[in-house]
Formats: sequence, C-alpha cells, structure tokens
Amino acid sequence: MIICTAFDKGRKHDFRIFKGSQLPTQLEQLWVADRGYQGIAKFHAYRCTPVKKSRKRSLSKAERQFNRQLAQVRITVEHTFRKLKIFRILSERYRNRRKRFGLRFNLIAGLLNYELTHSN
Repeated sequence: MIICTAFDKGRKHDFRIFKGSQLPTQLEQLWVADRGYQGIAKFHAYRCTPVKKSRKRSLSKAERQFNRQLAQVRITVEHTFRKLKIFRILSERYRNRRKRFGLRFNLIAGLLNYELTHSN
C-alpha cells in the first residue's frame, strides 16, 4: 500500500527528496530499497539493499542468492509503480497546475490502495 508521499519541483532523485522531506518513520520497520539508496544506513538502522558487484571481484553465490531474494520482495513495489504509470501521472510530463499534483497523486494512490485491499 502507498502510505506516505513527498514531492519536489523539477527532476530530483527519490533519495534526495527523502532526505529533505523529514517524513515520519518507524524505527522497527524494515526498509527494502534498490541501489539508488546507498546512503540510507545513516538514516535508518533496519535497511536492506542489494549487494553491488565491484570491478575487481564478482559476487559470491550467497550474495547473488541474497540479491535474488531481495528482488522477489521488491517486485511488489515495482508493480505498484507500474500501476501508477498506467494512470500516466508518473510516466508523462504533468501539464496541469503544480499545486494540484500532490492532491491528484494521493487520490490515485487511494484508488490503488482500495484496489489492493478489496481484490481477491
């Protein structure tokens, strides 16, 4: 479910928006993120990001297995992004009033949350 949203003007990375937004967080909650959130350890103790391969060494079998299991968990998040892109609020340039973007995004998120809770 989409619980909390934050927006900023222009093109910015999600992690940069997160650092500036000061959204309320629960300390016991596990955060599962992709490699774009490398510095999340400074903000949250319970985080889980994939292991990155370096130029000098390849990933071990255990690290590859961990990345695969993490991807299986993250796929639900990626499917939610896909559903938001179907509404075209994330996939295209938003051409309406900037003040109403947050309202419209939250309305679409509410529709998706309703669909998730009432689907069989």
